[in-house]
Amino acid sequence: MISITQVTKAFNKGDVNEVTALSNVNLEVRDGDFITIIGSNGAGKSTFLNALAGSFPVDAGRIVLDDTDITRWPEHKRAALIGRVFQDPLLGTCAGATIEQNLAMANKRGLRRGLGWGVKKRDREFFREKLSILGLGLEDRLRTHTGLLSGGQRQALTMLMATLVRPRLLLLDEHTAALDPKTAGMVLDLTEEIVSSLNLTTLMVTHNMKQAISMGNRLIMFHRGEIVLDIEGEEKQNLEVEDLLRRFSKLRGDEGVSDRMLLS
Repeated sequence: MISITQVTKAFNKGDVNEVTALSNVNLEVRDGDFITIIGSNGAGKSTFLNALAGSFPVDAGRIVLDDTDITRWPEHKRAALIGRVFQDPLLGTCAGATIEQNLAMANKRGLRRGLGWGVKKRDREFFREKLSILGLGLEDRLRTHTGLLSGGQRQALTMLMATLVRPRLLLLDEHTAALDPKTAGMVLDLTEEIVSSLNLTTLMVTHNMKQAISMGNRLIMFHRGEIVLDIEGEEKQNLEVEDLLRRFSKLRGDEGVSDRMLLS
């Protein structure tokens, strides 16, 4: 269970450019929830994920994970409990390290690290087994530097790294937005497979309304730093893209809706 209570965050405080990115956000996330998050640019979606990950301190409110208040925990401490995949495929892996070295680092998440051989034989066998699930042939390229992989391969590897040690919370921040449609589809299929098989509590930001509707068991919409829609169950199953378009249009007045939200 993740409980977010009255979380508020403003940037450039006291400046003429001050903006409130999150305004008294409240959300209860149940174990196993797969929540898709939509909203226009600047609505607070990515800021919300950054607040949960500890990328910056919030100005007010509480974040409680499994009865533990992590509001003041630094990002590196939260990383032991939270897996994350970014929009940019270059951010989730170390380009100068090999595939097996990246996986070895991910496999040590939450553990103390000491001196010793970086990758042991039993680790290598474990990594091959996990990589084979991706269906990309990476299990035969363990000593290939990650910088030589394609964007889709790196994003699939990042997805595996983020879940190699089962996280209490998985954050996906538009993790297919930088990929071509075919590769994005592959990564989304992998996402659903991993989330389902591990029953992961997941928050996924997307601009794609079709994805937001078809994936997960729950959908929330951000607008001007607030959650203005939270639906699940039969209501979500019966939801159509046109329904969301009407809600966006009503919220945004005459501003219209970004074409990115309509992409399939």
